[in-house]
Amino acid sequence: MKNRRDFLKTAAVATAGAGATTLSAPYVQAATNKTIKWRLQTYAGPALAEHVIKPSIDAFNKVANGEMEIELYFADQLVPTGELFRAMQRGTIDAVQSDDDSIAAPVDISVFGGYFPFATRYSLDVPVLFEQYGLKEIWEEAYGEVDGVTWLSAGAWDPCHFNTVDPINKLDDLKGKRIFTFPTAGKFLSRFGVVPVTLPWEDIEVAVQTGELDGIAWSGITEDYTVGWADVTNYFLTNNISGAWCGSYFANSERWDELPEHLKTLFRLCMDSSHYYRQHWYWGGEAKLRVHGTKLKLTSIDDAEWKTVENEAEKFWEEIADRTPRTKKVVEIFKQYAADMKKAGKPYRYS
Repeated sequence: MKNRRDFLKTAAVATAGAGATTLSAPYVQAATNKTIKWRLQTYAGPALAEHVIKPSIDAFNKVANGEMEIELYFADQLVPTGELFRAMQRGTIDAVQSDDDSIAAPVDISVFGGYFPFATRYSLDVPVLFEQYGLKEIWEEAYGEVDGVTWLSAGAWDPCHFNTVDPINKLDDLKGKRIFTFPTAGKFLSRFGVVPVTLPWEDIEVAVQTGELDGIAWSGITEDYTVGWADVTNYFLTNNISGAWCGSYFANSERWDELPEHLKTLFRLCMDSSHYYRQHWYWGGEAKLRVHGTKLKLTSIDDAEWKTVENEAEKFWEEIADRTPRTKKVVEIFKQYAADMKKAGKPYRYS
């Protein structure tokens, strides 16, 4: 909180004293051989950031060799997550790692960021959808219509499961449960009686301990252990509503455009290294902790009953498709991809 207050105070003084051009400092610094400074805020708290972004930022700062330095800030440290897009657009911060949904990106496709119900089965689905099925071009088009922010890259995180204080063995067990989750996932889960709750990320563990929350649908089991949620909940539901979280990197357009090409290339390489690390860290962690973890007892909802949730997702898809021609195009891509994977058979899809 002290860092946030000090930063906002400094930013306000700089803006008032020198106007918007003050926030274009990287260009001036580069011209005078001074280090380009960026502030990047992630959606993740400190323990999680150690895996999902910090190694790649540390590598960037090392290889940039003094030409550029990225200061990494954690969830809500400078700006509340829900205000990240506007803060980046204004130039208050320079870059963001999060999903479109959580940062309230003012684009129609933001609903597909985070956990869009049953859009993916495995983490590899996300990069394939972006690189081979056209989502990359759609995201570039959408953010190209918004001033001040450049979308850079999307990647996959972990699947979306429930970890709860009380066991979930059937759909009725979800009714009335106060669950911390993502905006779109919460809207979908409310159809099954879940009460979505929004809180600062750093408050979640305490909220479970005090009874303000009954559980969390924000991650897979790897994060539950990594961030401490496995210490305050008792059960892990093996059914999930999405096979992978879809998150992205964004930058203030002016800051991004000011970078020389070799630093842009370096940043893209570091984003790719982060995407790669998460693929094996999550994939291995999800299995290993189910088998060897000692903190959470596994529960499951029968496949036939869970099919009710999958069928409801199909209705949800159609509702989203009706919003705009572009959301319809994304949903059609999801349908085509799902059909292709099913026809491809094992190991792409088992059912």
